[in-house]
Amino acid sequence: MIRIKRIYDPPSDTDGYRVLVDRLWPRGISRENAQIDAWLKEIAPGDQLRRWYGHDPTRWLKFREHYLEELSGHSEVASELRQKAKTVTVTLLFAAKDIEHNNAVVLKEFLEHFEKEYDL
Repeated sequence: MIRIKRIYDPPSDTDGYRVLVDRLWPRGISRENAQIDAWLKEIAPGDQLRRWYGHDPTRWLKFREHYLEELSGHSEVASELRQKAKTVTVTLLFAAKDIEHNNAVVLKEFLEHFEKEYDL
């Protein structure tokens, strides 16, 4: 099972394997309080795409399209996350305020469907 959650929300026993999927460390959160199992900044949107998007919902569809293209180049890391999710809950953590338009939403979609689309 793959879930998404803001890193600012309290950790829960039901989170399972907690993975921060942002390129930048979230403001105001200590590494101790984050209680993460992994920080996969390499699977986050590239700096250029991240800056261009700027969490502007009017750019969401283009952001999603470009980020999915980027993710296809990270199939090994994605495959590892997908395999992990077959045995434990994987919670993708993000810092964005918008819970519907952020990279974790796209990454979750990619992880749930990438095997079919990319023959992995």
